[in-house]
Amino acid sequence: MCGIAGWLNLKSDISKSDLIIAKMTKTLSKRGPDDENYYISRNAVLGHRRLIVVDPTGGAQPMCKTIRKDKYVIVYNGELYNTEDLRKILIENGYSFGSYSDTEVLLTSYIHWGADCVKYINGIYAFAVWDETKKNLFMARDPLGVKPLFYTIKGDSLIFGSEIKTILAHPFVRPSIDKQGLTEIFALGPARSLGSGVFKGINEVPPAHYLFYNRDGVNLKEYWKLKCEPHYEDAKTTAEHVKSLLVDAIERQLVADVPVCTFLSGGLDSSAISAVASTYFQKQGGILDTYAIDYEDNDKYFESNEFEPTSDKFWALEMSKFINSNHNIVVNSSEDLAQALVDSFKANDLPGMADIDSSLFLFCKDIRKNATVALSGECADEIFGGYPWYTRPEDINADTFPWSKSVGARKQLLSNDLKSLDLEGYLREEYQQTIKKVPYLDGESKHERRMRELFYLNIKWFMITLLNRKDRMSMGNSLEVRVPFADYRLVEYAFNIPSAIKFYNNREKGILREALRGILPNDIIDRKKSPYPKTHNPKYTQIVQQWMQRIMDDKSSPILGLVDKKAIQTLIETGGSSFKTPWFGQLMRGPQLLAYLIQVNEWLKEYKVSIEL
Repeated sequence: MCGIAGWLNLKSDISKSDLIIAKMTKTLSKRGPDDENYYISRNAVLGHRRLIVVDPTGGAQPMCKTIRKDKYVIVYNGELYNTEDLRKILIENGYSFGSYSDTEVLLTSYIHWGADCVKYINGIYAFAVWDETKKNLFMARDPLGVKPLFYTIKGDSLIFGSEIKTILAHPFVRPSIDKQGLTEIFALGPARSLGSGVFKGINEVPPAHYLFYNRDGVNLKEYWKLKCEPHYEDAKTTAEHVKSLLVDAIERQLVADVPVCTFLSGGLDSSAISAVASTYFQKQGGILDTYAIDYEDNDKYFESNEFEPTSDKFWALEMSKFINSNHNIVVNSSEDLAQALVDSFKANDLPGMADIDSSLFLFCKDIRKNATVALSGECADEIFGGYPWYTRPEDINADTFPWSKSVGARKQLLSNDLKSLDLEGYLREEYQQTIKKVPYLDGESKHERRMRELFYLNIKWFMITLLNRKDRMSMGNSLEVRVPFADYRLVEYAFNIPSAIKFYNNREKGILREALRGILPNDIIDRKKSPYPKTHNPKYTQIVQQWMQRIMDDKSSPILGLVDKKAIQTLIETGGSSFKTPWFGQLMRGPQLLAYLIQVNEWLKEYKVSIEL
């Protein structure tokens, strides 16, 4: 994986802007610690930081290619999983290659197919191609949004980068936030509406979109949509089909010239990936390295609940024995978990999922000591129905995002000046606009239509939040994390599996469980889903209580003008228990809310964010 940066101005000469593009590109040093290069011309300056995964000598960027006197330049962050399939097609069409990197294949694909290249490529990507002859820019982001791509328009300039901090490094851009951004933070956070960069004037190319920029301005277009198709296969055939797609996706994503490992929690999704990967490694005479996360004294303090029925540690060890992996456990202390709240929002450029983020940041930091690429199980719950809100009647029938039902309670935390923010209305509008885009099949039952809506909402919202988290926390440690369940072919197929088959045997992710019989032990397959593990140690709660209290006692704290001091004081004194329901998803409870507010304050201070009301 890599980091990309660029500045285009079609009316002025910006070729003397090498210091500016260097400053922008430097912000991406963690995404690309191995190499740094630039392309500079009259109307375009491009920067690239590289994390070497494939073809160390032939994959340097920015990469240029001239065809029939037309010059094309690419900067690219991602991986293609059908590189050799595409290379074969392109060679048959008369093209030649000077490297075996996927970068050259991607650039040549654009030269050959133009914008339609996104119809042929399978991978995770955010890339930009500058056509030096025609003076236009093409940018695209992968169908599910695994890789990020931000941009802003300032006068005659388009400025883009892999991260928000890259754009903020340009002298034309100031870190400010208005009512719209504050509404995003307090109504949706840690989620963001599609296309939003939260900072005023900063946008993100949404998943499955490409952007053209030329003298006519910006043209943003969606190139991939979930479609409804009749499903004629029975449960047995469906399970075999799921298995085939998943195994193919995993094996394609194991290709690298650097050490590869997997995350292994002992849950269904990570176990499936680790089992397939281990078999793949063993055929090549190797042993797979697997990693699990744990927390200081979690065995002592863990308490089973509806969302977290069992601890992962036992199951991860059992699964490691089954596949004969070299298993490693990374244990986070409460102090480190709290301290990394700052590291994680810096990696994200925004307040995030509190200690759910900081734990992943520390986890990836430890893994990076031994590996450069890891595979993880994100996205299975969204596409196969792993969350409680797929089965609880009150959530199925809710008229809002099922993971954001506490927005009214959130509003009570705001200052009188901000209570005018229409958090409920904003959330409702975002929800309704998404529902309008859901495709349906003629003749579907009311229940089946609603299930389509839930799966669509999860793919377009909740899944994106988790993918953003995984990208920033991993790339903040120069670790590339691949997500086989986000293969668009698997997502398309799963979207059209009827809910009666998807919840086979009346189980969450029932058809996925059935697909994995023979690959995994039955006790792993039949284990009740448990989400990403978090700390249950009261020491962590005490640390964030004390930290938030120091913030409240410091009259210079920027968050003080945004919150109701009495409500926050109650939140501190109760350790977060005064906020009765999870405030986002399943894991974000009282201690995480305190940590989120800490992140908001430290983010405003660190980024010197000006607030425009």
